[in-house]
This record gives sequence, structure tokens and C-alpha cells, in this order.
Amino acid sequence: MHGGVEQVDVVLPCLDEAAALPGVLAALPPGYRALVVDNGSRDGSAGIAERHGARVVHEPRPGYGAAVHTGLEAATSELVAFLDCDGSLDPQELPPLVEQVRRGADLGTGRRVPVSAAVWPWHARAGNALIAALVRRRGLAVHDIAPMRAARRVELLGLGIEDRAFGYPLELLCKAAAAGWTVAELDVSYRSRAAGTRSKVSGSVRGTLRAARGMAGVLR
Repeated sequence: MHGGVEQVDVVLPCLDEAAALPGVLAALPPGYRALVVDNGSRDGSAGIAERHGARVVHEPRPGYGAAVHTGLEAATSELVAFLDCDGSLDPQELPPLVEQVRRGADLGTGRRVPVSAAVWPWHARAGNALIAALVRRRGLAVHDIAPMRAARRVELLGLGIEDRAFGYPLELLCKAAAAGWTVAELDVSYRSRAAGTRSKVSGSVRGTLRAARGMAGVLR
């Protein structure tokens, strides 16, 4: 407990996020412990995270899913949350998602609402909308393949997610649907990334297509 607040581990997959890390870590609410998973950064991200009080673990295998899963395994709290650490998402919006899980939802997800059209390129938004529509056809009422999530650690491990690349969050949703999970989706603000950072997925059409191919494999 932290000042009477049940602690929550926040898994932050990290690849060259030195510019964003100080602000993201400083914005975590009380009781939310940063667990930064360094995925091969070359800009000193791991050292910066440690100097700002985060616990750091290393995952040498490349891939978003590899970093996230390593963080999930390393977490020790009952409830865990997940957040990109490029500054595009506000850590202060994590508690409402966690509260949904405390109230009985199996999974809390953040539906990104861009603060401006320039924040979310058309190709990334269109791809996300298409994949989310396919997930809804499987019975899970979500509108975003969300990078901000909260769940109970043991139950999440029990889903047996195997993808270690871009398809990880989609496989999570598909397996949650198959398991009959209840999902609470809340709107969260989606902002410009910190200066000096770039999305590995939506930052280019090529990156979006790579992610789409990975997700298509999951759906198959």
C-alpha cells in the first residue's frame, strides 16, 4: 500500500524514449509504480528511467509484445496497467480504467480521442477502425486497439497471449472475447508525442502496414 492506496504496476514498453520518459514518469498518479521494459534502446532510456525512480527490466527480443509480456511477468501487483511512454497518453487517466476493473470488469481499455486531427494520421486511424470493427464482430464492444489498458495480472497471464510483436494487443482482445470477458472502454485523450520521439507504428504508412500485417495474422 502507498499512503492507503493499493499499488498498481504500470508496464511501459520502451524503445528510445529518452525525451519523453521524465515527463511520463513524473505524471504517474500516487500508488502507480513505473515498470519500464527497455527493448533495446540506444539513447540511454534505461538509465533515465532508473534516475527518475522507475524499476527497469530488459527485454532483448525486439517487438512490442515481447516488451509488454516481459513487463507483465515482472509485475508483482494484483492489478496492472499498460501505457506507451512516448508522451501521447496521459498517465493521470489510468485510475478510471483501473477502477473499472476493481468494480468487476475484466479489462479496462482507453479509447483514444485525438486532441487534433494531426495527432493521429489518417492511415493509422483507418487501420485501427477496421481492425476494431472486426473485433466487434467477435462480440467485444471496443472501438480501439488500445495501448492503454488495465487488468488483473493473473487473469491476463491466463489468456496465454503468444504474439510478441505488433499483434499482441489484438490477440489480447480476441482471447478476451473468446473467454467471455467484460470490457469497459473509456475515452482517453490522445496527444502529440514528446519532441524527439516517433511512433514505431503510426509514424509512417510503412509502419502501419507492418502492424496491419501482424494483426491480420492474429485474426486468421
